[in-house]
Amino acid sequence: MLHRLDDLRARHREDALQRGVNPRDVDLLLGDLLGKSLSWLFAHGDQSVDPEPLETLLARRYAGEPMQYIRGRADFYSREFLVDDRVLIPRPETELLVEAALERAPQGGRMVDIGTGSGCVAITIERERPDLHVLSVDRSPAALAVAARNRDRLGSRIALAASDLLAGVHGTFDLIVSNPPYVPLGEYEQLAVEVRIHEPRIALTPGPRGTEIVERIFDEARTRLAPGGSVILEVGYGQEQALRDLTRARGWTVDAFLPDLAGIPRVVVSSRHGQ
Repeated sequence: MLHRLDDLRARHREDALQRGVNPRDVDLLLGDLLGKSLSWLFAHGDQSVDPEPLETLLARRYAGEPMQYIRGRADFYSREFLVDDRVLIPRPETELLVEAALERAPQGGRMVDIGTGSGCVAITIERERPDLHVLSVDRSPAALAVAARNRDRLGSRIALAASDLLAGVHGTFDLIVSNPPYVPLGEYEQLAVEVRIHEPRIALTPGPRGTEIVERIFDEARTRLAPGGSVILEVGYGQEQALRDLTRARGWTVDAFLPDLAGIPRVVVSSRHGQ
């Protein structure tokens, strides 16, 4: 049975609110299903629509599935990226990682993005700086498939390769960039259902300390970073001192610790100047 659009919206928006879900999700999903803008929905409330497709999507939302997976896309640095449960959903905080890399990349330089996932970091950097030679690596073939789709639809020229960190690639790089898994295992178990149940665990937690992958990146980067190059990593809340300690122990210099919009030290820039 068809329902009047205004009535359908009102009923499901109220239901969403009662469930602790943003009522705007109802409108976004309706817009996707009808192929219409939000302004069209507001102006055509007398239209008759089938409620079943919306209710199917809302059941997924109420079960905790993130909107980005349900819609199949996420915005990052003013571009739209395809995403699904094979890759981590791009976060606004990660745009700081992109900005740090763009600021420090030499003209015509070589960059590798470790654990590329959807490819959002590497593709964004390459699209903003087409002079750069960007390689994206991930140990997950499934994630690389998503990155390849995003590369092709956004007209990017990044190269993709399957590799466990830097083990499967050759040469040196002016920039080694990564948003690695950094959530300590104990904190991972406390994450919201949206994250813990639906996003890939391998992209979120590396182990009990949360720094296991970061430590490996610094160890492998010793022989893979070109003179004057930088390692730029996103890190987690409360990890600044641990990062300063582990870089110092490995002979690295912390050139900068960049805060996100919440003031949390989020991106570390390191080098091996003088060594």
